[in-house]
Amino acid sequence: MVNFYITENERLIEISSPQKGCWVSLVAPTEDELFTISEHYGLDIDVLRTALDTDERSRIDVDDGYNMILVNIPTLEEQTKRELYSTTPLSIIMADDSIITVCIEDSPIIQSFCKGRVKDFKTQMRSRFILQFLYKIDTLYLKYLRNVDKKSDEVETLLHRSTQNRELIELLKLEKSLVYFTTALRSNEAVLEKLLRTELIKKYPEDAELLEDVIVENKQAIEMANIYSGILSGLMDAFASVISNNLNIVMKVLAVVTVVMAVPNMVYSAYGMNLNVASMPFAQSPYGFAIIIGISVVLSVIATLIFSKGKLFR
Repeated sequence: MVNFYITENERLIEISSPQKGCWVSLVAPTEDELFTISEHYGLDIDVLRTALDTDERSRIDVDDGYNMILVNIPTLEEQTKRELYSTTPLSIIMADDSIITVCIEDSPIIQSFCKGRVKDFKTQMRSRFILQFLYKIDTLYLKYLRNVDKKSDEVETLLHRSTQNRELIELLKLEKSLVYFTTALRSNEAVLEKLLRTELIKKYPEDAELLEDVIVENKQAIEMANIYSGILSGLMDAFASVISNNLNIVMKVLAVVTVVMAVPNMVYSAYGMNLNVASMPFAQSPYGFAIIIGISVVLSVIATLIFSKGKLFR
């Protein structure tokens, strides 16, 4: 899908065709749409396809006729009512007097600009537009990181009640999301540092503070991702130890029960052997069977008391 926007009279409006100073938004574009935009702006179609590869890393490309900033933005996937966070590439291309953004899927970042929710946003001010876009990316990372922290607290509470596989898998997904975030944020950091050092975008005095805010927000997101990742790793190790300890306790109890049950079994085995009846104790007594059962019960009780005193049933 391709949409064209331009700021007129302090308002963002959608137009039907590209104009000077407009913003071209490509979201999951078709080949025909890519070809049309590449022909209009004289771009190699592979440049527009760059952001459609989910494995692309953040970087800056400078060439004759265009400058491209490729960053990774956070995304939210829902799988069987469980949230899984990931990242996807988004390219910002400066071609002629226009800004072109390309992404393989729609994002709250793009929607916030399309719906005019960004203050002081003008398509003609390309440098500010890029910085505002990067700032929105960082704020979305921070939002999702807080959601991950909140979700991990909820899972931890459930794990305190019962260590089910479902909760452990949920923790694993959150840890996987943080790995995606940390990798993407570090790549984005390299892009921001290059923007700060070079003159790829004009640094107007009124935009200097915005660039600093973008860098600060990105660093904060990296720190939060590292902290939450460490907490989740420790939590996973702790509950793995708890599960292993619970298994050991169960095996210990089963072993003790087996030993206790083996005591009467030894007595019954002795009386079940093919021996002379006259030589077996209580064989001639009319209460012999009851006496043997009683002896077995007493021996089992004694064994149970011995094991209980050693706290082997706990």
